[in-house]
Amino acid sequence: NILRIAEAVRAREVICCGYTPCPPHPKLAKTAMGTDTMVRCRWCRSSLDAVRRLRAEGVRQILAAEWNETSVPVWRQEYCYPLAIVLGNEAPGVSAETLAEVDGCIGIPMFGEKSSINVGNAAAAIVCSILAAQDNLNG
Repeated sequence: NILRIAEAVRAREVICCGYTPCPPHPKLAKTAMGTDTMVRCRWCRSSLDAVRRLRAEGVRQILAAEWNETSVPVWRQEYCYPLAIVLGNEAPGVSAETLAEVDGCIGIPMFGEKSSINVGNAAAAIVCSILAAQDNLNG
């Protein structure tokens, strides 16, 4: 799902971390519908390693998609490019070590009793909100 979103918005790349499968992978090939061969992917041992690599490569802003007491709603955040968004594991979220190294947290306010959506749906909502914010700035 995230590879399909990345391809749809022409994201530069997806970095898979930890046990998340990275192309080529049979499970991804089935659900990615060909985007696993269209989107640049690489693997890092952890999200912390990915953040550090992205910093070294000149990414200007790295934000975690994590709702906490410091989070800004995704549509209110000011963005600098190049931009990276860290998506956490659906159960534990983004690790504390990674949160300590990012530039801030963005999130989707939740109002339901469960207040939870899967990471693919969250990625879609976040990316669309970022694109809308960028479009508003560009007129």
